[in-house]
Amino acid sequence: MFENLEFNSNNEKIICEMNGKHSDMLMDIKVKRFNKDETFSLFDENNETAFLILYGDVDISWNGETRNMQRENPFVKASYCLHVPKETQVTIKANAPTEILIQQTDNDILFSPVFYTPDMILYQHFGKDQWEGTGYRIVSTVFDPDNAPYSNMVLGEVYNQPGRWSSYPPHHHPQPEVYYYQFDKPQGFGAAFVGDNVYKSVQGSAVYITDGNDHQQVVAPGYEMCYIWMIRHLDNDPWYKTTRFVSEEHQWLTK
Repeated sequence: MFENLEFNSNNEKIICEMNGKHSDMLMDIKVKRFNKDETFSLFDENNETAFLILYGDVDISWNGETRNMQRENPFVKASYCLHVPKETQVTIKANAPTEILIQQTDNDILFSPVFYTPDMILYQHFGKDQWEGTGYRIVSTVFDPDNAPYSNMVLGEVYNQPGRWSSYPPHHHPQPEVYYYQFDKPQGFGAAFVGDNVYKSVQGSAVYITDGNDHQQVVAPGYEMCYIWMIRHLDNDPWYKTTRFVSEEHQWLTK
């Protein structure tokens, strides 16, 4: 499933909802756009929440602590993210026009909030020496089971280099996954493969990946593509880095 998304009258882009569209993703995900000096508060009784800045400048406050998040654009590989458990009041004040991606899912564990700074986020280079460099991409992981075993979510960003492939070799996993796309130029484009379907990925679009569907991405030459990748662990079946099942016909690519 694929969708081109637009901001609504509340300056929110609704990507998926646990009790609404794309409910099989088991997450509430939206992008909130802020005007300068705008404030926003969120308190959720049931859901853990991650706030990932895409661009802008905000002060974000929780539990008596305030930190600043700044980012020129999604392609600056130095992101900030606040991750809080349920029943945590979070307030955001925008110091400049800003967009923040907000990811949520249900979680009864009351973990300590974590404010991720660029030096805490894992950046890995994959595929540079494989397939003549055609699969080269940079993958950031904000949190996953390695550093947030208490979470029911995974959050990161992939920087798909111009003309190259990512999320490769074609693979699948049972846990639902969402990609939200950004391009370094607004006219940039790529292709998203989900099972037997191919979609044209464009600025601000999203793809929804379900169990059993191979998924891989490619971007047009001359354009860099960044997509935020978000996974919801299944009950008693969490996602791990090793939970990538490469289809039999593509196994040779892993050797």
